[in-house]
Amino acid sequence: MNGSERSRDRSRDWSLSVAAAEDGVRLEFGLNDLDGRPLTAILDLDRGEARNLARALLAAAGDAMERTFPHPASGY
Repeated sequence: MNGSERSRDRSRDWSLSVAAAEDGVRLEFGLNDLDGRPLTAILDLDRGEARNLARALLAAAGDAMERTFPHPASGY
């Protein structure tokens, strides 16, 4: 991923932008329609906070994957 990534598919109802900031990372998460209005959450994180967020997101993704696919596929 480069310094800034944004959803390219306009049919999505969300967007994510990440960019380097002076002392860390700036993350912008946008929702196109929240109760009929757009909303953007902006997080300015220092390096430690960015690392903690990344670890938490990876852990949540791993937990979700284990719940979705609790057993290995047979035949492998």
